[in-house]
Amino acid sequence: MSKQLGSAIARHVLPFTRQANRMAMPLVSRMNKHQQASLQADDYVKTSEHIPLKSPAHQNTSSTSTSSSSSLPAKVTKLANGVRVATEDSQGHFAALGVYVDAGSRYEDDATRGVSHILDRLAFKSTKSKTSEAMMADLEAAGGNVMCSSSRESIMYQSALLPQDLPQMLAIMADTIRNPAIEEEELEEQRVSAGHEIQEYWSKPEMILPELMHTVAYKDNTLGNPLLCPMENLESMTTDNIKSYINTWYRPERIVVSAVGADHDKVVDLTQKLFGDMKAPSSGSSSDSASEETATSGSSNRGGLFKSLFGKSGSSPIVLRPDYETLSRLPAKYTGGTLLIEDDTQPFTHLFVGFEGLSIHDDDIYALATLQLLMGGGSSFSAGGPGKGMYSRLFSNVLNHYNWIESCMSFNHCYSDSGLFGISGSCYPGYESMLLEVIIRELELTTRTGRGGIAQGELDRAKNQLRSSVLMNLESKMVQLEDLGRQVQVHGYKVPVEELCAKIEKVTRQDMVRVARRVFGGQVGLMTGGSGDVTIVGQGLTKSLEGAEKVLEKYGLGKTAKW
Repeated sequence: MSKQLGSAIARHVLPFTRQANRMAMPLVSRMNKHQQASLQADDYVKTSEHIPLKSPAHQNTSSTSTSSSSSLPAKVTKLANGVRVATEDSQGHFAALGVYVDAGSRYEDDATRGVSHILDRLAFKSTKSKTSEAMMADLEAAGGNVMCSSSRESIMYQSALLPQDLPQMLAIMADTIRNPAIEEEELEEQRVSAGHEIQEYWSKPEMILPELMHTVAYKDNTLGNPLLCPMENLESMTTDNIKSYINTWYRPERIVVSAVGADHDKVVDLTQKLFGDMKAPSSGSSSDSASEETATSGSSNRGGLFKSLFGKSGSSPIVLRPDYETLSRLPAKYTGGTLLIEDDTQPFTHLFVGFEGLSIHDDDIYALATLQLLMGGGSSFSAGGPGKGMYSRLFSNVLNHYNWIESCMSFNHCYSDSGLFGISGSCYPGYESMLLEVIIRELELTTRTGRGGIAQGELDRAKNQLRSSVLMNLESKMVQLEDLGRQVQVHGYKVPVEELCAKIEKVTRQDMVRVARRVFGGQVGLMTGGSGDVTIVGQGLTKSLEGAEKVLEKYGLGKTAKW
């Protein structure tokens, strides 16, 4: 049978393959010539020139290039008004462009809570000089993909496009950032679509519980502000609320223009032309001029979980709105706490257990990121295989041992001045108290130096996985773009990938145990002012989860830990 098959392949397949290769060679040759000509003619494609660095912090720590995305260091220029321009070399047929605004839900107050969620939906709509139809026509003419998204600490306008279309796309971004019209009809349209999105989130515990985790962990402050607009705020939000938020937070010193695969000097010139005349609002023209707001207008008696979490009541009188200087400098204060939502309609009980983690500026952030990879986890239905975390602790110790656990994974949320680290899991009804004990036990094991503690082999595996994850993700231009923009926004410079990998490599078992004890012992609050308490959020059959503090004491975690 095999001889007949081989004969058939020789008679029919191989001649066709040879003929196809002969026909394809001239086409490939023409494509290569066309690509070379295009690259030479394009002013905005970054050429392979060596650029010396002005700051030692930007210098490569290794002469060997680890990744194509780090072949040349990032360049950062600060305009006279404070706008920063960051570019990075990346050869290819398309470029990436982004504008990052240091805004987001952590800077919202009672009057503007939920604005950033709606604001990203109003991007690339009508402006003072264009209708929404004209804006759409310009986007289609520019080509590429555009998006706007908001997070707790940033609002991001991003695009993947051809290099020659970069000037036009940056002009579009500048128009939608600086001159949005914010029409009432557009706001009403986004109210409807955002309402559907919010309802979808609330119907899925795995989506809404991370939000509630932040709300409980940072009660009534900064990082505890919801990413999703509360329904009562959605109904009462006005165009004036949104315009006031833009006028307050869209300041030149809070803006970073980032580009990958484009010439730095030309991007600086474009940014100077489009953002160079931008000025910060005067002290009396921003939110300072409207320091008093009626908290109950339009939503006097509407309920909701977010509303109760923030302590609002329907009879609230006039409230004072903090000014820009106060909100911009307000540090995140970790409070911890417990929120259990009894819901017998859920097929699984979902549980999140977390502690205050580390900020992006903390030297131990590399050890904590390695710890997350080491713990890993996933779903009981995850497709196994090399490189998919099947040898991580939560797979080996939890998912492979307890068939009543549906999912179990570690999480690590990192922000500019705080963080959240812990484990989330879900189980069949009736096993809730056992799931809580399993999660806390796994956290406690990482604090040991002896039996059950972190072995050198699993540490090496976790460090390799972390390095490969970073390098492979940076092969994507959009990931590289966001990494560049956000690092410049937070640090003021881009940490070279070689330096990052070197810091990961330096992590030792002693570092891992020390950092685990620091986080799970509630010691991070000694520097941040946090409470050090555990944060527990659950949904499903949660009555048996009450009194989790006793389980923590049993395993010696939390503020009562003794090491």
